[in-house]
Amino acid sequence: MLTALSALAVALVTAIGGVVTAVIGRRQPRGQQRRDDFTTIVKELRQNQDDLKAELAAQKEQSARDRERITAQDFTIRYMVGWVRTLVGFIRDSHLEPPPPPQPVPTEAEPFLHDVGL
Repeated sequence: MLTALSALAVALVTAIGGVVTAVIGRRQPRGQQRRDDFTTIVKELRQNQDDLKAELAAQKEQSARDRERITAQDFTIRYMVGWVRTLVGFIRDSHLEPPPPPQPVPTEAEPFLHDVGL
């Protein structure tokens, strides 16, 4: 009887060991999961990097267009200021007084009119 009980105990331990081995064998190693996560993250980061590069290029293009527009507006304003000064000088040379500028001058325009005399 002792032999039968010891054989039963050995069979039980062997069965438990087999179940544990099967469960451990079916599990995916943590290292593999980390590698899969890393490759997924790297792909997403590369895609985000490409998206950011495209967005930066679009912003640079918009900035260049804005600079061109501001330069053209600056040239136009300088031309108009010169033309107004010429007209005022012509009127004063004719011994007349030019009309006063319309009042009130907008507060947004005051910083830019310091050299016109308004």
